[in-house]
Amino acid sequence: MKVLIVEDESNLGKLLKESLEREGFVAELAVDGEEGLYMALDGPFDVIVLDVLLPKLTGWQVLEKIRDSGSRIPVLMLTALDSIEDKVHGFDLGADDYLPKPFDIRELVVRIQSLLRRTQCGGIPSRVLKVGDLELDMSLKTAIRGNEKIELRKKEYQILEYLMLNSGRVVPKSELEEHLWNEEDELWSDVIRSHIKNIRKKIDGGRRKKLIKTVRGMGYEISDR
Repeated sequence: MKVLIVEDESNLGKLLKESLEREGFVAELAVDGEEGLYMALDGPFDVIVLDVLLPKLTGWQVLEKIRDSGSRIPVLMLTALDSIEDKVHGFDLGADDYLPKPFDIRELVVRIQSLLRRTQCGGIPSRVLKVGDLELDMSLKTAIRGNEKIELRKKEYQILEYLMLNSGRVVPKSELEEHLWNEEDELWSDVIRSHIKNIRKKIDGGRRKKLIKTVRGMGYEISDR
């Protein structure tokens, strides 16, 4: 199993790396938030051990960007900040576990092993995007709202995935065209509007809570607001 350690304290980082390698893990070390984020997204890793107080990007910022990318890789936060508010903030951002400093290496190993047991498919995490009660599994290419599976055509799925990756932000029509259409695709003036209409019917049809919004003159947005 491969572990990414993001820790700026050089002595602690080396100790963690050596200790995990003695336990049979393959471990790599990043020494600041930017390097940690790059390595996390470049992957693959089975679990990330992430310090909170990092230079360049904080651990919380790194975690938020990892989750925004759609990755559900298990993340264990390390920090000297041990208040309830800090823990709640970390969990709200998508942390899977939280270990306050100082700690015993044996406890860290046990917690990593526990996280790995909880992952799916032999430690390969599913990549699930969520907006309200809508879930999009980027690995299986499936969408579920509530308990209902949503059948999507290829281009409908691509549009929905892109909107969910940018949830809470208005995505211009031109941006969808640029990212989701190539020279071989059929593209006419109302093609995106037509796809959005079909997606909205499947996702929002018959439901009180509407997730997909058209912002006149700007583009499209998916949000739970």
